[in-house]
Amino acid sequence: MEKNEQAAIALVRRVAYAGATVNLLIAAVKFAGGLAFSSQALLADAVHSLSDLITDAVLVLGVKFWISPADESHPYGHGKIEAVVTAFIGLMIAGVALEIGWKGLCALFQGGSSSPDAMAFVVALVSVVAKEALYRWTHAVAKRLNSPATEANAWHHRSDAISSMPVAVAVAVAHFYPSLKWLDAAGALLVGIFILRVAWQIAKPAFHALTDANCRAAVDDVERIALAVPGVLRVHKIRIRRYGGTLQCDLHVQVARDMSLLQGHAIGHEVKSAILSSGIGMVDAVIHVEPVSPDGL
Repeated sequence: MEKNEQAAIALVRRVAYAGATVNLLIAAVKFAGGLAFSSQALLADAVHSLSDLITDAVLVLGVKFWISPADESHPYGHGKIEAVVTAFIGLMIAGVALEIGWKGLCALFQGGSSSPDAMAFVVALVSVVAKEALYRWTHAVAKRLNSPATEANAWHHRSDAISSMPVAVAVAVAHFYPSLKWLDAAGALLVGIFILRVAWQIAKPAFHALTDANCRAAVDDVERIALAVPGVLRVHKIRIRRYGGTLQCDLHVQVARDMSLLQGHAIGHEVKSAILSSGIGMVDAVIHVEPVSPDGL
């Protein structure tokens, strides 16, 4: 394994281990605070924090596999393993969201829990600050490595930070206005809805990658790059699929029919070289050269 791959694995694992430590501490504080200060929303948020431990573990175990280069058994590389990990994280978050939302809904119909203590508000604020800091670090690592799975885990951290905001508001209102104690349960329900939305945003791109959905956003870029190569008349049948944080494509390039085989072959190589060096994240391109007349017949 090359040094840059080892460095990438070490970096992802470092941020995952740090995340696991912070998640464990925050979950413990939220559980203790929720029980001690009678906050349904804070207990619900603690479950979300604890779920982050699972995604941190998946990230640590999966990075070594998806970052491995192509081999005889996997000629297209191992990038789809990262899509599997990303989809798993998304489904994990969705499961947590449904559980939190259901508990909040049940508590809401029962009139809410007992009025939470003011200290529950402080616990929620501490969680917001700690998880937002963890999100920013993990997000920076994800951008540096162009890793969807690490990005998904970063958003898992941010969802925990943002979900604690309505919890803090609900706890504060329910404490100072006991008649509105149902807002604590409503806060838990709002947390569940928000987290479910985040889960879909994380899982959708992963499902597209696993089903080889065409990356429409990159099609126009590939067409523009190919048409800029001298000798290319038209481009069609552009297909692009995602492998982890990279893209692979195949396309048909039309050249003049009176061109020699060697000339057409050389243009195909120029098109491939232009696409791979364009900076759009393409790591492989298969070019099919078609001879046509200038009018396309």
